[in-house]
Amino acid sequence: MNYWPLLGVAVVIIGFVLRLNPVLVVVGAGLVSGFAAHIALPELLTLFGKSFVANRGLLLIALTLPVIGVLERAGLKEHAHAWIAGFRSLSLSRFLIAYLAVRQIFSMFGLTQIAGHAQTVRPLVAPMAEAAAERSVGELSDDEQQQIRALAAATDNIGLFFGEDVFIALGAVLLIQGFFAANQIVLEPLDIAIWAAPTALAAFVLQALRLQFYERGLRRKHQADNAISATENATVKIDAAH
Repeated sequence: MNYWPLLGVAVVIIGFVLRLNPVLVVVGAGLVSGFAAHIALPELLTLFGKSFVANRGLLLIALTLPVIGVLERAGLKEHAHAWIAGFRSLSLSRFLIAYLAVRQIFSMFGLTQIAGHAQTVRPLVAPMAEAAAERSVGELSDDEQQQIRALAAATDNIGLFFGEDVFIALGAVLLIQGFFAANQIVLEPLDIAIWAAPTALAAFVLQALRLQFYERGLRRKHQADNAISATENATVKIDAAH
């Protein structure tokens, strides 16, 4: 067996380690593997073209990224941040729990692509969550900003993952049905969806509690930091007075 075509894998690893252009790395890896497999250049280019045409549908999702980039360049995140700061009674946990509910309900009706990390979490939900947290505790550190962004992404994942199983026409439900059928267990998709509902409800409650606990801990931390700062300032003033 000819193992030389596996050199393409090494090219991919080296290219990503050196942080080279991903497109050039992938194309270069394909050329290396093709030449190592003794494929002529015209035949190799023909193979590239056929693979691109056969999988061009996958590139549609890539169109989302430049659109989001243009909107962010136009100040989408800043507008979202400023807009959410105007809601006085809105806190971090309330905002993310509301998003979790909307995401889960939409997923239950099969609308799984209406939101997501690229479409909503990065440009809208994460900046809004940060603004809601700043309203409650003041300025956030870099670590706290990263934690809140991770919470926003996790909330989206939980809403999608546990909500979509309630929709009977989703592939995951049909996959579960097929697995049981292969093991001589007859289940209708509706039965699977009904039994997935309590799991979705439990996931919602647990994530809501997690968000509230996180916000409570964040407030305590900032209150402690503010108390320490106030004590230090008072000490400095007393020393200056003496």
